[in-house]
Amino acid sequence: MRTQLTASHSPDSGASLNGVITAAFGRHYEVDIAAHHATSASDAAQPRLKCYPRGKKSVFACGDEVEVSATGSGQGVINRLHPRRNLLWRSDAFREKLIAANLTQVVVVVATEPGFSDLLISRCIAAAQSQQISTLIVLNKADLRDRLPAARRILAPFEKLDYRIVELSAREGAGALRPFLAGERSILVGQSGMGKSTLTNALIPDAQAATREISEALNSGKHTTTFARLYALDGGWLIDSPGLQAFGLAHLTADELAASFVEFAPHLGKCRFRDCLHESEPGCALRAAIAAGAIEARRFEHFRIIREEITHAKRQTQGW
Repeated sequence: MRTQLTASHSPDSGASLNGVITAAFGRHYEVDIAAHHATSASDAAQPRLKCYPRGKKSVFACGDEVEVSATGSGQGVINRLHPRRNLLWRSDAFREKLIAANLTQVVVVVATEPGFSDLLISRCIAAAQSQQISTLIVLNKADLRDRLPAARRILAPFEKLDYRIVELSAREGAGALRPFLAGERSILVGQSGMGKSTLTNALIPDAQAATREISEALNSGKHTTTFARLYALDGGWLIDSPGLQAFGLAHLTADELAASFVEFAPHLGKCRFRDCLHESEPGCALRAAIAAGAIEARRFEHFRIIREEITHAKRQTQGW
């Protein structure tokens, strides 16, 4: 049971405190003023403040390290953001969505059912790779044996690139995943219905209660999966995030996107023409690598789709 912040043990009003954002919902943020010292789930009993940013801009994400001032019982204001080590975010031509900051690992959760998008996996990997964050893929509902071969075929190109893949059934337990999370600052991302919340509850028994507590405080009823939530876990932490249906990468340049596809690295810069678009130009090193089997055609198609979206988004931004 999480200790509630009361006047008897609230920090002094106006005191400058350092903390970590453990939940982000609109312009409301939960800040754990002891989270950067947390090493276990029991540390969740440390004081937390419900904070608002100063001014109109809300530029914070779950996992951000911030300086806050207490303004009353359980209340506070965010004064400033400490430097980030990285930031996971998505964007299109007109909007940006901050997902989480200061991560060491992005855990992409897919499942044998319903069907999942390998393009979305490539998007998540590209976003993580561009920020020097490692990627782990979890194949959930592996107990559905008849659907397992098809899911494995879809994941084969990623396994070939040495992306780690863990197969499990969240309903039967998350023991297979736990060693991969120890000491890491991880976030679970993926489409709706993949079992992220079930996985979180298997790893952190108090997660459901903690999420419900925030929802009640915000009068948001049953809408408990619309915001990211950070939990202390095994010397690190884990963020459960809302389901994704889209993951735009308009903030990347074409070169940054190409660099995020790790299998392209040995071939980039070796095309006959410096401004090669890797379409039909003669002497294209990437096309030659596809023909030789060094690059999967499906992954190259992902690159082309995302690159076209980035180009289109930049044209929209410039009013073309």
